[in-house]
Amino acid sequence: MLRLLGGGTAGNERLTALAGAMLIIPLAVIGITLLSLRGLLSVHLFVGLLLIPPVLLKLGSTGYRFVGYYAHNASYRLRGAPPMALRALGPAVVLTTLLVFASGVALLYVGPSSRGVLLPLHKVSFVAWVAFTGVHVLAHLGHMRNALTSKAWPLPGARAVTGREGRTLALFGALAAGAVLAILLVPEFSAWLNWSSHFHRDH
Repeated sequence: MLRLLGGGTAGNERLTALAGAMLIIPLAVIGITLLSLRGLLSVHLFVGLLLIPPVLLKLGSTGYRFVGYYAHNASYRLRGAPPMALRALGPAVVLTTLLVFASGVALLYVGPSSRGVLLPLHKVSFVAWVAFTGVHVLAHLGHMRNALTSKAWPLPGARAVTGREGRTLALFGALAAGAVLAILLVPEFSAWLNWSSHFHRDH
C-alpha cells in the first residue's frame, strides 16, 4: 500500500511540483493558439479540455497539503506553511482557475450564442489567472526544479520516497483522462468551428 499511497509530505511536494511541470507545455500551446485563435480554435478547445484533469490533480495535491496543515497534521505542521504572501495569493489562483475552465466548458456546451455573456468572463478570468498563476509559478520554481533534478523521483540515484507508483498513476492517469475527455468532446467543437468559418467568410 505504501507503494501507492506513501510518501507523506515529501511525496505530496513532489507530486505537486511534477503536476505543475506537466502543465507547462500544454499551457504554452494554449498561449500560442491565442496568437491566431480562430485559425487554431480546434487546438485551443482540445488542449483546454486535456488540461482539466491535470489541473484538478494540481489543485488536489495543493489542497491536500492545505488541509493537512490547518487540520494540525503533525507532519504538515512540521513542514511549515508557505510564506504569507503566497497563502494570500492561493484563493485567487484557485478561484481564477475554476472560473477560466468552467467558463470555457460552458462556452463549449452552450455554443457561440453565449459569447456575449460568457466570452468576456472567460477572457477576463484568463487574464487574471495568467497573472496570479504566473506569480505562483515563479515563487515555486525552486520546488519544481528540485522535483525534476537529481533529488527527485524517479531519476536513478534519487533519494527514496515511498509512493512512487501512486504518483506515477496519478500523473499519467490525469493525462490519460484529459486525452479521453478531449477526444469524447470533439463533436462538440463543430458549432464553434462553423461559427469561426462563417466569421472568416463574412470578414
